[in-house]
Amino acid sequence: MNFQVYNIFSVNQLPEAEKRSIYIRLIPRELLTRFNLSEDLYDEQGQDLVKLICPPGSTTTEMELRHRIDFVDPILYGHITDTTNGQIHVLLYTLLDPESPRFDVDRLPDGTKTVFGIKFRNLEAERAAMEYGLAPGQIRRGLRLLGAAIQGFENFVKSLGQDIYFAEPLFYHNAVIFERYGFNYAKGRRLMERIQQGFSPGGDLLKRLDHSTPFRRPEAAQSIRLRSWAIHDGILGEPFNHVTMYKYVGKSAGVNTCGECPW
Repeated sequence: MNFQVYNIFSVNQLPEAEKRSIYIRLIPRELLTRFNLSEDLYDEQGQDLVKLICPPGSTTTEMELRHRIDFVDPILYGHITDTTNGQIHVLLYTLLDPESPRFDVDRLPDGTKTVFGIKFRNLEAERAAMEYGLAPGQIRRGLRLLGAAIQGFENFVKSLGQDIYFAEPLFYHNAVIFERYGFNYAKGRRLMERIQQGFSPGGDLLKRLDHSTPFRRPEAAQSIRLRSWAIHDGILGEPFNHVTMYKYVGKSAGVNTCGECPW
């Protein structure tokens, strides 16, 4: 008897090999080409480059892909879950360039995890990352494959018989990037518009770009990336959270909350 899979919970009920074959659909094909990875994602010694945490009975899945089994960071990390309605919700998805410098924004000097700077902050590492050109939460440069990753997600969602999925932007710049790839807001649009107003001429956030910290530079008003650093630094007076976005497969919402502000 065939077992119908339609969400994360149902996929997680399958045997391990079947689960793996379904979840690796989320990996962009371009990633295999870029790092000369085999189709089955095992290395030449037969070691599995994919790590999955998706126990039976769970509604969440975490996936890591390394280009080398011994490398400290995965080139891809994804954390997805079911909503209460059984729809796909992307909690985190990162693509990292292993050949770029690493900045320890994800941990303190004593090894304590910072949760990407949300729970604790390694200020020295964050400042170095910002100067290098990274955005908040980035430990390495990205791979510029988000378009391919989104296409992979949409194929995955369609394979489960669904036509909509959700995403949780951890930072302001994530939300803007999602907008540019066709996402809309389930909640948080008012906050995004308030931020745009605050950084516009006469806005209340401009006077807070006062050099009081390295992350509060006047030029941040005209940069999505630097705005995100200022927001991460607390310029709003509240954390950037409670923002949820969604996208219909194959459709673009055409939302733009930040005008023509460049990256």
